[in-house]
Amino acid sequence: MQRALATVDLKAVRGNVATLKERLATGCELMAVVKANAYGHGAVPVATACLAAGATTLGVATVTEALELREGGLTSPLVVLGPLTAAALPAVFDASAEILVWSLPFLKSLVLAAHARGAGPVRVHLKLDTGMRRLGVYPRHMPELLDLIEAEPGVELAGLMTHFATADEPDDDFFRYQLRTFEDAVQVVLRTGVRISFHCANSAAAIRFPESHFNMVRTGIAIYGLSPFQDDATKYGLNPALKLTSYLADIKPVREGDSIGYGSTWTAPADTHVGMVPLGYADGVSRRLSNLGRVLAGGRKRPIIGRISMDLLTIDLGANPGILPGAEVVLIGGQGEEQITAEDMAALLGTINYEITCNISPRVPRRFAG
Repeated sequence: MQRALATVDLKAVRGNVATLKERLATGCELMAVVKANAYGHGAVPVATACLAAGATTLGVATVTEALELREGGLTSPLVVLGPLTAAALPAVFDASAEILVWSLPFLKSLVLAAHARGAGPVRVHLKLDTGMRRLGVYPRHMPELLDLIEAEPGVELAGLMTHFATADEPDDDFFRYQLRTFEDAVQVVLRTGVRISFHCANSAAAIRFPESHFNMVRTGIAIYGLSPFQDDATKYGLNPALKLTSYLADIKPVREGDSIGYGSTWTAPADTHVGMVPLGYADGVSRRLSNLGRVLAGGRKRPIIGRISMDLLTIDLGANPGILPGAEVVLIGGQGEEQITAEDMAALLGTINYEITCNISPRVPRRFAG
């Protein structure tokens, strides 16, 4: 029995990509965003599954992530969607990655590096700030950058993109404002006659707003079977790909009035049994779930009691546990008729499902099935 295991169902990943592609018009491509170790799921196996299901491009955030995919044998188009320093550019060139351009100073640095490299043109995606106020040039500055890109043989425009701030919010006018702004910019580029990718739809927009698809969507959270709206992902035909499990290392009886764990933050209201689960905050189980979270054991939801420590958490098994040491414990996933989702855990913590899976630490081994 492994102390901790994250099992990733690659069949579910492929199915989620296929479901998302069914929403797209003919000719619209899907970029699978596999940054942050594929949101904690395992970058190379998940990226391979996405490509097998019809994704044409991969998206990452850093040069290290790009190199990991290349070293894993993946040769598909690959876009680094995060900011880069001039010092990082040679490694990005080595990875044959396409590059995000978000400012005129960075573009000028990139042009110099491309000249020094002396190879074929570097493909770039120009990012517009349509309202997020993070990376991106304002639309009014777009012509200047387009002119520079066109004039430089070492740089080739591959895409125009933006990012939505509120696509996951219901009935939001700001989304419409951002979309209109991007549509205007798309028309400017189309009038030049170039043929590039136009992409702005994240998972939420890909599901809710077909008019935002253009000729490429960028989907991240949905390919993992997680809801961009923090509700039941199965409503959108998506199936969670990750299950996080541990086991009962020991069970011990405690008496009414006994306290448990650091700080004695939980006291038994009656005689009960406490189960020890060898998983803690160093594995990515938030300490804020102390005396709050639930796990599945013996097909039932059991409360986490006492403080979660670095390597261990404790659960209340009741007066009659009906379970023995060595039994499976599920933190994310199903057991019997019961289910605990990443969305359930996120709701308890006041956060989002992205954080739940991304926080599963490297010391939890990943096993790939399907």
